[in-house]
Amino acid sequence: MEPLLNVWDYERAAAELLEPGPHAYFAGGAGDEWTLGENVAAFRRLALRPRVLRDVEEVSLATTVLDTELALPILVAPMAFQRLAHRDGEPAMARAAAAVGTVMCVSTVATATPREVADAAPGAPQWFQVYMFRDRELTRDFLAQARDAGYRALLLTADTPYLGRRERDVRAGWAVPADLDVPAMVAALGRMHELSVEEQFGFFSPSVSWRDVEWLSSETSLPVLVKGVHTSEDALLAVEHGAAGIVVSNHGGRQLDGVPATIDMLPEVADAVAKRVPVLLDGGIRRGTDVVKALALGADAVLAGRAVLWGLAVDGEAGAQRVLELLRDELFLALALCGCTSPTELTPAHVRRAG
Repeated sequence: MEPLLNVWDYERAAAELLEPGPHAYFAGGAGDEWTLGENVAAFRRLALRPRVLRDVEEVSLATTVLDTELALPILVAPMAFQRLAHRDGEPAMARAAAAVGTVMCVSTVATATPREVADAAPGAPQWFQVYMFRDRELTRDFLAQARDAGYRALLLTADTPYLGRRERDVRAGWAVPADLDVPAMVAALGRMHELSVEEQFGFFSPSVSWRDVEWLSSETSLPVLVKGVHTSEDALLAVEHGAAGIVVSNHGGRQLDGVPATIDMLPEVADAVAKRVPVLLDGGIRRGTDVVKALALGADAVLAGRAVLWGLAVDGEAGAQRVLELLRDELFLALALCGCTSPTELTPAHVRRAG
């Protein structure tokens, strides 16, 4: 087997290992998958403007987000059903994130309980991704699970009042396997296995609104980030309603097809927020240079999803850790060659439109 040198190598290897249904679920997007492709393509339309003779003998990737110290500004994005990718699932991903000194964001629809994921990497920082259920008591139950397991922040996913139409899943005939355990959802709903993904999403509230950001903040002492912001208008509303942070996200191109790439949406959101709260970005991160471009255009950190999942699929914990290490090493080199000794030194002047 040839050495796996980058995320693209891991993606190809994962495609060969995964069954067609799970691969379709993880790799696919909504509609024509235009937004899915744009998330990656938009980074290629940006070129770096390095500065030279800057003394980069000492370079640090360390940063702090919401009082959490990170060894690098790359977090693991929340992703459902990780035991579909590898039998060790979310606990293995948690250990991989802890090994490189970053945060794992755990999905509501994880194939391990919040406590099991936390116990897999004792003391490591973890955030919990939450949906608003039609029944608020179910939401309260998830908040309690996250609090009791020591999670440090909540990510309210705001872009899923309804599930996007993911045609690749339909063509592959993918459905949640009957033997796949999603314990937190089972505990909350009382059942799970006989429900389709669409039926599972039916338990989430389509009436979720900005009032729910305030409600979540009143129900927990954990900071609440709003994940799924596309525009400056919503960024301002997030700040107004007490969000502790914003994630510029289009759900990996899996919800509304036809929206811009997240890196193209980032500058207007960052400008609107004006450093009042942290701004993070997910979608399309495949190289350390992508991270540099995002940081330069206003992100405080990024979340990597599919990239790390391909590592998990190929080699479990070791594969996920290796992908994070590859991104870390590429980021270090790109930062230094841009003439910067820390992520905070990057500015919009380090990026221009290619061509």
